[in-house]
Amino acid sequence: MDTIKIAVLGLGAVGQGVVMMLNAQKELLEKKAGCSIELGRVLEKYLTKKRDVQLPEDMCTNRWEDILHDPSISIIVETIGGIEPARTYLLQALKAGKSVVTANNDLLAEYGSELFLAAREAQRDLYFENSVGGAIPLIRALRQNLSVCRLTQVMGIINGTTNYILTRMGEGCDFDKALSEAQEIGFTEPDPRADVDGYDAARSAAILATLAFHSQVQFADVYTEGITKVTKEDIAIAKSLGYTIKLLALCRNDGESIEARVHPSLIPEGNPLSNVKDTYYAIFVNGEELGETMFYGLGIGRLPSAIAILDDVVAVAQNIRGDCQGRLNAVESRTLPILPMAKVETRFYLRLLLTDEPGALARVTEILGEYKVSIARVHQTILSAGVAEVVFITHLAVEGDMQEAVSSIRVLPITQQVLSLIRVEGSRHGQ
Repeated sequence: MDTIKIAVLGLGAVGQGVVMMLNAQKELLEKKAGCSIELGRVLEKYLTKKRDVQLPEDMCTNRWEDILHDPSISIIVETIGGIEPARTYLLQALKAGKSVVTANNDLLAEYGSELFLAAREAQRDLYFENSVGGAIPLIRALRQNLSVCRLTQVMGIINGTTNYILTRMGEGCDFDKALSEAQEIGFTEPDPRADVDGYDAARSAAILATLAFHSQVQFADVYTEGITKVTKEDIAIAKSLGYTIKLLALCRNDGESIEARVHPSLIPEGNPLSNVKDTYYAIFVNGEELGETMFYGLGIGRLPSAIAILDDVVAVAQNIRGDCQGRLNAVESRTLPILPMAKVETRFYLRLLLTDEPGALARVTEILGEYKVSIARVHQTILSAGVAEVVFITHLAVEGDMQEAVSSIRVLPITQQVLSLIRVEGSRHGQ
């Protein structure tokens, strides 16, 4: 039986998971691929660092050239993350005739077109299932199973770290404590800004929008807002009004433009996304012929990630044996315009501290009306003598109009503080 050797770049949590599963599932992988899949080399910057996996010394190297110029290596599995040196390594690997499996959404969101083109020119595979959604088979579904469906929306929770933090905040933790817990458990990197500022989710959203709508969407095209301004008070108030707060990715295509955004959102408690907790992901895909489909599962963790990566490895191995390429290397040539955030229509949750005096609430509602913002619900609480907390839920309004209204409200003599402005998304059926 043929043997196909792989090299793993990076021996962090995900890289170690790949090595563990490669050893534990050797017979199953062999059966699925129709050949033996063996670990040939591992690229690791710190060779003496203690790991959960034990490897022969001669298998590990900190020199990329040792792998690039090794003719026995057919597949490169990249788990380094970040842009460089991963981008250079993968371009060189493809040019050298090696196929690539990557988990790197940072790289694909910004340089995906370059990599796909390089793979096509080299007639080699570039697979990337784990770049979005962990073990959820979302990429392959969008690229293959739903490729002939006219998709109109991809919406959901695509960052497990922020979902864990918001879940804990809903249980009474403040943001800092919930973040500290996530770091201690290992759900986030030492520098968590990519997660909590929304950048990781935005990169995933760019990849999903590109695949779903067959049009180039870059990371820079995605409006991005993280969860650092969400408070446990907002979460408690939202719950009292029948909502849950989640970090959502929303990508929509009306045929003329693409809407791509990531931000905290209030979701009605009857919506399935409201019950997605901890590190689970959930993504709704809507299509004209498809209707609505939901993908759900664990989004982070070394083993869920390893499952997605090794499934790609098996697919690439099958292609190598069949002397062909897979169906995942098409370069999207269409470029629909991105709808500016100021033109997006949504609903809003607005929380203010106002001076408790006659006419104060009426003045705020008057300004909202001047900017064509209609109010669906108002909730007022007297906090102390002379101070009222007022919460508005609006009907659909244009983002730019709402932002201008809030700017006008902020400078009113009766406004003590604008505490929160969070968008409201989703019906009770996921729309």
